[in-house]
Amino acid sequence: MSGTIHVADAGAMIALLRGEPGGDLFLALTEDPENTIFAHGANLAEVFYDARRSHGEEHAQGALRRLTEAGDLFRSDFDPAFWQDLARIKADQRRVSLADCFGLALARRVGGTFLSTDRHELDNDAVRALCPIRFIR
Repeated sequence: MSGTIHVADAGAMIALLRGEPGGDLFLALTEDPENTIFAHGANLAEVFYDARRSHGEEHAQGALRRLTEAGDLFRSDFDPAFWQDLARIKADQRRVSLADCFGLALARRVGGTFLSTDRHELDNDAVRALCPIRFIR
């Protein structure tokens, strides 16, 4: 795997699907062959939940298909080292959502940059010390 590794949070993927600000940046990152984009299953579940709640099962399935066309998206890491790392992040960074802790732990594991829209939770020195974070808006 060469190039830059990115790990997407639900907000980045939802921005793409809804045509919201930042979605164009996320799309550009997925289309660049030098990039590898991952998302943890917990973050994909959040996207699926949002799409299904708003528009139903068929729309939610279509959203997942659109995201998986982006490449090596899905990761399901959940071994003890992984879940202990995400639990430590959550314990130390209480304002960070549990779903974002999955993404942050995955970014740490793969040496990637966490792509997020959650500036209100993640834009502080303690969280930025965990791994590189790029806010898409």
